[in-house]
Amino acid sequence: MKETVLDVLMYLFENYQHGEFADSGNQENLRDELTAAGFPLDEVNHAFAWLGGLTDQRQKPLIFGPRGSIRVFAREEQDKLSVECRGFLLYLEQLGILDSATREVVIDRLMAFSEEIDLDRVKWVCLLVMVNHPDAEDAFEHLEDLLYYQGEYLH
Repeated sequence: MKETVLDVLMYLFENYQHGEFADSGNQENLRDELTAAGFPLDEVNHAFAWLGGLTDQRQKPLIFGPRGSIRVFAREEQDKLSVECRGFLLYLEQLGILDSATREVVIDRLMAFSEEIDLDRVKWVCLLVMVNHPDAEDAFEHLEDLLYYQGEYLH
């Protein structure tokens, strides 16, 4: 089975506290543990680069249109994110789980993957973004409840 960057990120999310995998000083130890667990070094390195990109995105100022404006997806985003994936992001925004800033970070981090994006991957990326987003504990818990305890979202 070919392990992907998202598999590494999911493993980190499920097995470590957020501070353990977000701390760049701890990455060498984690790298050793992940490769010992069977993850290819290349995918582990890409996962840490992905997390670094997440940190970089949080520090960028974002400019948005007026409240209630509609997000138009670029052609490459439409090619990579299915209607179902884009609809799920809109659904989370309508619930108030994602705001325009976190939505943009989620889209950026999804576009950073070279592998195919499906709805399950979108859900995991949303969780990873929210766990790394300051002051989003309530939204993270709501998302976690929605994904773990209620199953698929309603269409």
